[in-house]
Amino acid sequence: MNNVTTLGIDLAKNIFQLHGTDSNGNRVLRKRLTRYKLPEFIANLKPCLIGIEACSGAHDWARRFIAMGHTVKIMSPQFVKPYIKSNKNDANDAAGIAEAVTRPDMKFVPIKTLQQQDMLLIHRARELVMKQRTAQANQIRGLLTEYGIVLKQGINVIRTLPSILDEKNEQLSEKAVDIFSQLYEQFKYVDEQIVVYDKQIAQAVSDDPLCQHIMEIEGVGPITASAAVATIGDADAFKRGRELAAWLGLVPRQHSSGSKQRLLGISKRGDTYLRKLLIHGARSVVKTCAGKTDKRSKWVTSLKERCGFNKAAVALANKNARIIWAMLATGECYKKAV
Repeated sequence: MNNVTTLGIDLAKNIFQLHGTDSNGNRVLRKRLTRYKLPEFIANLKPCLIGIEACSGAHDWARRFIAMGHTVKIMSPQFVKPYIKSNKNDANDAAGIAEAVTRPDMKFVPIKTLQQQDMLLIHRARELVMKQRTAQANQIRGLLTEYGIVLKQGINVIRTLPSILDEKNEQLSEKAVDIFSQLYEQFKYVDEQIVVYDKQIAQAVSDDPLCQHIMEIEGVGPITASAAVATIGDADAFKRGRELAAWLGLVPRQHSSGSKQRLLGISKRGDTYLRKLLIHGARSVVKTCAGKTDKRSKWVTSLKERCGFNKAAVALANKNARIIWAMLATGECYKKAV
């Protein structure tokens, strides 16, 4: 074990497969360990390069291995797959990881700190209750339609459900009113949870000067700024802003060969949540840019006239992603175009 310079670990829930190689790339270790024995084994190894795939728990293991003195690299599973030989099994997966982590052109996933994961935890919890609120509102709206009560669109209408039940009391039975009251209480609970998470995000943003600087970008609010800082982490993981935009799936897919260049729609790869926030923020800017005289608004307006609303929103989201990378990489503040 003393001559292991590169170690590939196939992470799992209980059983972990290890594949170690020496400085010449020869296999010197193949081992299966349980979750409880893995930390002790890694702690007894001399400092080496450890490769793991991005998955649930990968960032936690990476931080633990780094604390033991090792260098850890996290890779996307889709980039490891070409290095897996023959049939898929744990041993071949670990060998493929050990091979892929040594490639000089491999793209690695930035390791998140505990603070970044805490912030993303709030965002994930908020996203879940947002979906629950939407589902609850749609169910109430649909069930009321069965009784001939058609509501206007919007969450605010559901918030007035008690008064609606009083007004339409003659159309509803006592049992129906009781059930709709229970559904409203469930809706009210998840609606209040969103407010709680919004306050936590706002507090975190107010304590982070970097998030406050990013919020100066048009179309970027506290939710998007905090999600960007927590998701991107180390901007040095990307060579340029376009790499970040590609990582978020905001650049066109390619189907090119030879001298024929074919660009398709945006790839939609990478982090779906952050891409959605950037595009929704850009939509608000595109919607309100008409009549403004600054350089950025004129560019958005001309783009909307040439390409349409949606393409203009995605293009602006792409630009905002690159600006965020530049701010994270250089530490400079946002300079508004006049």
